[in-house]
Amino acid sequence: METYELIRSRRKTLALEITGDCRVLVRAPMALSKARIDAFVESHAGWIAKHLEQRRQQAASAPPPPTAEDIRALKARAWAVLPGKVAYWSEKMGVVSTELKITTARKRYGSCSGRNSLCFSCFLMDCPEAAIDLVVVHELCHIREKNHGPGFYALLAQYLPDYKERKKLLK
Repeated sequence: METYELIRSRRKTLALEITGDCRVLVRAPMALSKARIDAFVESHAGWIAKHLEQRRQQAASAPPPPTAEDIRALKARAWAVLPGKVAYWSEKMGVVSTELKITTARKRYGSCSGRNSLCFSCFLMDCPEAAIDLVVVHELCHIREKNHGPGFYALLAQYLPDYKERKKLLK
């Protein structure tokens, strides 16, 4: 049986997760016995093996992580590019953001807070310009539409009718 890390919480179900660094996590209810958890892990041995191998292959083929110098360069480029794009699209859309931040977020390229503060990842600079514009317009749309409902996508399509094609550039 594969070794795993056990995380107990006030949940009702068992869950398996293979992390980016190839660890097996098991999330379990507080009161569930270790024997039941071990049986669950054992019954999913095939799934675990398959997904661990996929993660290992991804890790082996992944480029090396960016250096501190790479990140400084990306942030500098983001500060050179994004304020102008935000200003251009803000004026075109008739919206105003309250703040602009550049971070090193890895899981999302942009966000818009409830107070209309925009945050962009410096790693967005690794994307094509059409994708950068999509993320900027997407976050500016959240100033008017705080969710991803039909109104949000109608607004996004109003400014970027090809947003679905642009989204493919982010993957």
